[in-house]
Formats: sequence, structure tokens, C-alpha cells
Amino acid sequence: MYCPITVNPVNIVFVLVALAALLISLSTHEYCHALVSYVLGDRTAQRSGRLTLNPIAHIDPIGTVLIPLIGALSGFPVIGWAKPVPFNPYNLKYGKWGPVLVALAGPVSNFAMAGIYLALLRLVIAFLSLSPTNLLVLFLTLLVMVNVVLGIFNFIPVPPLDGSKLLHALMTAPKYRGTLIWLETRGPLVIMLIIFADYFLNLHILSGLFNAAINAVFRLGGL
Repeated sequence: MYCPITVNPVNIVFVLVALAALLISLSTHEYCHALVSYVLGDRTAQRSGRLTLNPIAHIDPIGTVLIPLIGALSGFPVIGWAKPVPFNPYNLKYGKWGPVLVALAGPVSNFAMAGIYLALLRLVIAFLSLSPTNLLVLFLTLLVMVNVVLGIFNFIPVPPLDGSKLLHALMTAPKYRGTLIWLETRGPLVIMLIIFADYFLNLHILSGLFNAAINAVFRLGGL
């Protein structure tokens, strides 16, 4: 759902390509939520028109367009999100693990797509001999980066991120109720504070993790 990543505000072409990569990655993420929900027995997302890869179905005017654009043009990390996919947990198979599977389908799909885009990038570089500044190379590179960031970020077990569903499934004992309520009410604020601290105080909490993961992925791909 969320994807914080920094782009270069000086180059408008770079900004547009980065936003396109973000839109495609968010749409894939949300589609996979809807797909797994459908496979597990819930038709809510399908009836809502969300069982599609068409980005228009997943766009949130503020979270997918306005805020990412402002972030890209200002140099601030691009924080973007799509419309949440609706589902009825009572219609899903596997009890408490049904919502977990639906939630984790999003970030898992991003890791899978990062691998696919990385393979395409290698093929493009190897067989077309395109330079790193070529738009296709840039686009595929950004698709890899955005999907890696999106996958990692959404695995963080803090509401409303996808990883929080796993946390809820694991922390079912009554003694954890207070902690879960605290996270539900303050989770978004905690996330925003971490992002702002990472950027303005140069703490490199998230950026260090993302950069290490991205570098590891490209090294693994031989790039």
C-alpha cells in the first residue's frame, strides 16, 4: 500500500518515470490482495471492481497522485498509497490466517515482480546494449527499486501496513490486547515520524535498509 522512495526533483522526465513505476507497482500490489481474497472465497474485491491490473481502479487521488507528485518535485521521499482493497474476513478460508494471506500477498507480489523486472533489465542490457540513461533501462531499474521498497516497507508489522495482519494473528493472547490497540491508534503516526526522522535528521533508519536491500538485489542479479 505504501511506498517511500526518493527521486531527483531536477529531472522532470525522471520524476514522471518514477511516478509511473510507482503506479504500476501499487496496482500490482493491490490486485494481488484482491486475487488472493477471491481465491480464498471472498468476492468483495471482485464486486468492487478491484480484481484488475488496471491502475485506474486502484488510484487514490491524494495518495497515488497528489502526495507522490509533491514529494517527487520537492525532493522529499515519495510516500504513496492506493485505495485499500476491501474484503470480508469472515468469507475467507483458514480462519485467522485468511486475512494474513490476503495482506501478505501484496508485498510478496512486489518481491516477485522485482525479480521479474530485474530479469528483464538484464536481458535489455545484454541484448540491446542500451546505456544506463536510456528510458527503458531507467524505467526497469526504477520498477525493481520501487517493488523492493514497497515489499519491505509493507512487511513492517505496524498498522495500517500489511505486516500488521501477521502480528494480529500471532498476538492473540489477551495480554497483547493493549499493545495491539496502541498500534492500531498510533501506528500511522509512528510510521510518519520514522519517515520524517529518517529524512530530516539523517537517521537512515529506513533509507539504510532500503538501500542495502536494493544493492543486494542488483548484486544478486549481476548488475
